[in-house]
Amino acid sequence: MLLATQLARVFILKDKGQDIKLTDPEPRWSVDAVLNFYANTYPILTTAKISAPVIKDDAVEYRFESVMGTKG
Repeated sequence: MLLATQLARVFILKDKGQDIKLTDPEPRWSVDAVLNFYANTYPILTTAKISAPVIKDDAVEYRFESVMGTKG
């Protein structure tokens, strides 16, 4: 018998060179809705893009990548 299960979603934010793992606030939300939810806490996400999902450690991993340039 073949059994299908839904993989958990994990969201990764790279901030100051470190990966911050964000939990899924609501599995029924779209990835864009999760991005908007976390933008209240992490303002850099207001201009972030979402990478293509990658399956890693039995979870679907999305990366929020800032499109802002850095000074210097």
